Amino acid sequence: MDTILSIQSLGKTYASGHQALKSVSLDIRRGEIFALLGPNGAGKTTLIGITCGLVNPTAGRVLADGHDVVRDYRKARATIGLVPQELTTDAFETVWATVNLSRGLFGCGRDEAHLERVLKSLSLWEKRDAKIMTLSGGMKRRVLIAKALSHNPRILFLDEPSAGVDVELRRDMWEVVRRLRDDGVTIILTTHYIEEAEEMADRIGIINHGELVLVEDKASLIHKLGKRQLTLHLGAPLEAVPASLADLGLMLGAGGLSLVYGYDNAGGRERIAGLLRAVNEAGLDFRDLETSQSSLEEIFVSLVRTPR
Repeated sequence: MDTILSIQSLGKTYASGHQALKSVSLDIRRGEIFALLGPNGAGKTTLIGITCGLVNPTAGRVLADGHDVVRDYRKARATIGLVPQELTTDAFETVWATVNLSRGLFGCGRDEAHLERVLKSLSLWEKRDAKIMTLSGGMKRRVLIAKALSHNPRILFLDEPSAGVDVELRRDMWEVVRRLRDDGVTIILTTHYIEEAEEMADRIGIINHGELVLVEDKASLIHKLGKRQLTLHLGAPLEAVPASLADLGLMLGAGGLSLVYGYDNAGGRERIAGLLRAVNEAGLDFRDLETSQSSLEEIFVSLVRTPR
């Protein structure tokens, strides 16, 4: 697939000596939703800042649709829209005025038809004459997206787009993002809501201590790193795992009414048939069984919890 954003050996060391990014390389595919995850201080904001021309890199370079963000910054920035986490809008301006001004700041000529399409796509058209101060938090967040889309960028950064938004509005925001992707906009999303990444992203990148820990297709990541668990629900409680089953890796569940077997996706399934035979041979009566798989959140925590 065509690459629209190429980050090459990017490094950033601040005057204090803090190394925020350590030779990060990443290619973003045209038309995808890419979720960048990481704990606070991992380097997400610095990476976005450099790509959007707000922070100078110490090493490496970034190409936005083929344009170097430092050497050819005007063309590079014209391809990028940024929706910051903070609600930074002029409270006394109308929705139309603030979105129209944002378009002008990029040197774009008037295009009322484009702004109308943007506002309608974000359910803001009926609010175009309303002052920002009168809008709800969810509507203000949509105004930020409208501002970022005012100059028709092909790349859109969403920095914590649903922060401070209730569950219903968050799901509405997910639909907005999907529609943008369907319209050909490439989305780079940072979020602390792991279910947001799990719901929307095509690929996941995890950054920690300034280093890119991994980049993987979402489904492949969960398949490769996800842990599975088989639970056998027993007809009668046990005080301990029978001695004949002691070497099979079974654990006794709460109240002794279940046996739990944890396994990974690489080879664990092949052992389950033998395990079930051994349970039958031990004379145990189990009434039901179920399997579960670790979520993206559990995978994320396991990858970033190791201190550096």
